[in-house]
Amino acid sequence: MRIDIISVLPEMIEGFVHESILARAEKKGLAEIRLHNLRDYTLDKWRRVDDYPYGGSAGMVMQCEPIDRCITALKAERDYDEVIFTSPDGEQFNQHIANDLSLKDNLIILCGHYKGIDQRVRDHLITREISVGDYVLTGGELAAAIIADAVVRVVPGVIGDEQSALSDCFQDDLLAAPIYTRPADYKGWKVPEILLSGNEAKIKEWELEQALERTRRLRPDLLGE
Repeated sequence: MRIDIISVLPEMIEGFVHESILARAEKKGLAEIRLHNLRDYTLDKWRRVDDYPYGGSAGMVMQCEPIDRCITALKAERDYDEVIFTSPDGEQFNQHIANDLSLKDNLIILCGHYKGIDQRVRDHLITREISVGDYVLTGGELAAAIIADAVVRVVPGVIGDEQSALSDCFQDDLLAAPIYTRPADYKGWKVPEILLSGNEAKIKEWELEQALERTRRLRPDLLGE
């Protein structure tokens, strides 16, 4: 898959998208992430991408033209399944959305900035708006990085042990069960005996019980409680 991220500050996440899982996905030829500086699509010598809002309200607004020019240029090269805008009033990002997006071929993520973007961009160019939480960030770069990471890591083949990704929190609307590693006894802090038993069926049963207990205690909303 390919993800094109449009930003006023692409250098803010440049290092992130070329490290760890995202870098591994690119080396394997399973994902490609490209950053685009929105200022490269302006026509004035100041490379301006924002202006004052009509109506006199506070803040600055991202202009239509550079965004339209950038998205149009990208669409001239390939078809895109979604043009996503990172916005605090978008749908709440979750694992199900990440799984759905991981099945797409090409995505554009437009990072919001300033007070927001001209509504006409949202009306005519954006196909999906996504929020990473009920709070406001200075810009959408961090949100774009979160979305890209969550999506790419579940692309088949990116993680060596695919079962690991499938057993992550939220894949089945449950928090993950507690996990342990060696040594089995550290300072008297012991690993539950069931995990040392070798009885796979009993271990799976224990993990489900623990996942349900943790979800009920920490995130009852996931269970509709």
